[in-house]
Amino acid sequence: MSLLILVVDDEPSIRVSTSYALEQIGYSVVTAEHGKEALRIIEEYQPHLVITDIMMPQMNGYELIRWVRQRPAFRLLPVVFLTGRTETEERIRGYQMGGDAYLPKPFELDELHAVVRNLLERSQLISQLMQWELRLRDRAQNTGRLLVSTDTFDYNPLSVSTPISSPTETLRHQLHSQIQAAIAATRSHINFTDREQAVLKFLAQGLSNSQIATNLFLSPRTIEKYVSNLLGKTGTSNRVELLRFAMENHLIS
Repeated sequence: MSLLILVVDDEPSIRVSTSYALEQIGYSVVTAEHGKEALRIIEEYQPHLVITDIMMPQMNGYELIRWVRQRPAFRLLPVVFLTGRTETEERIRGYQMGGDAYLPKPFELDELHAVVRNLLERSQLISQLMQWELRLRDRAQNTGRLLVSTDTFDYNPLSVSTPISSPTETLRHQLHSQIQAAIAATRSHINFTDREQAVLKFLAQGLSNSQIATNLFLSPRTIEKYVSNLLGKTGTSNRVELLRFAMENHLIS
């Protein structure tokens, strides 16, 4: 069964073009004209990802996401803001409200595909981790041992002391290997363009947007777009998180 994406926008042309683009690469799509209609659809259909405009009648995108993040069942639901408002302050507000990515209108189809794919893969990985933790916790409770804290995703097999020959120890090692393989697979799908890689390199050197623009002979506004692309592809919300993610995953030297 294909993953379900909700597209929320008061412009019919945007809803149709975005839905068509997503359906062409295998996703199922439902649409809403405004935030209130989107609330009903989210509760009824429980989509795997939401793409929403910001300025809409009845309920705007910020109010919609505030509602989503207040519901425990939807706190991890990936959200992409798709909007004509591209000011830095607006993007920051979107991330603070709980958005995962921010794409300006008009958007590039390849960029939309990349952002959606990365967010869905990350969401699916988190879901797998939660299922694995529950499975391991149940097994641990059956044997009288609590192997993994339910407050964290710390699956270091050396962090808990149990007999190495026990069945639960073997299960823990198997689980750790599965998680590492899943994380590696997700990282391998993050592909930057040459220009994005260049911008990331300059960010790592501490350069501002204006300084990067001068080095690459581009406008600061264009650099802002590349930075937004990097944040969306990595699922980070600011430059500090972006650089930490890049270093941890060996995306920069």
